[in-house]
Amino acid sequence: MSTETRTAPGTTTAEGTAADTGARTPEAAGIITDARQRIDDLDGRIIGLVQERMAVSAVIQRERLTSGGRRVNLSREMEILAHYRDQLGKPGTALAMTLLELSRGQI
Repeated sequence: MSTETRTAPGTTTAEGTAADTGARTPEAAGIITDARQRIDDLDGRIIGLVQERMAVSAVIQRERLTSGGRRVNLSREMEILAHYRDQLGKPGTALAMTLLELSRGQI
């Protein structure tokens, strides 16, 4: 029989469970809660950086189009894809594709 006791989210019981973390001890629940807060903070920073990247990309696209060029520079995009793949492996390519799509829209 389980010793888990239902509690309000974010709380631990004397038996050491934490309903919202899946941890079995208060110590583990505390570490998980702290780590999740760090992830939430990092996600906020990442989102801000992506928004900044999108704004910079818009400037580049506007200047390229104004000067008679094309909206997208495929060789530059290939460099970006390779960089993300080299740093993060195969999933990095998917991440880079998403960033490129957000920054320039689908082509």
